[in-house]
Amino acid sequence: MPTPDFVLELRRHIGTRPLPLVGVTAVILRGDDLLLGRRSDNGRLTPVTGIVDPGEEPADAAAREAEEEAGVLIRVERLAWVHQIPRVTYDNGDQSDYLDLTFACTWTHGEPRPVDGEMTEVGWHPLDRFEEMLDAEMTARVRAALTEGPTRFENRR
Repeated sequence: MPTPDFVLELRRHIGTRPLPLVGVTAVILRGDDLLLGRRSDNGRLTPVTGIVDPGEEPADAAAREAEEEAGVLIRVERLAWVHQIPRVTYDNGDQSDYLDLTFACTWTHGEPRPVDGEMTEVGWHPLDRFEEMLDAEMTARVRAALTEGPTRFENRR
């Protein structure tokens, strides 16, 4: 799915200056398998990610993104990690500061497939191999979702 309309509208007013956004990561499990997709923009393997729409509940955004990107229905189990991602600067100069909300999720229905063009491939991968397939940031998100206990919050002070 292309850049959301509300982001494009904000960009008309602020240009390329930093835009704070809330993002979600849905770490989706089916038994001992983890759902991962290859991003069409950079070729990296990641869990499902996306931006929370204005007025949308973050857990609903995680479920929506799973259906829009991978064609699967999920149950969002819990908020696992809240952290600020370092500023992202896109090729066109746009800057974004994402507050990421990582959710632990369980697959309920549907066969994964690329739906909206954000992923070139989507599928189940053995949970015991995710660390060798993902970059450090995504590995940390999956680890957080797999760790039982209260939500993890970053504190850099």
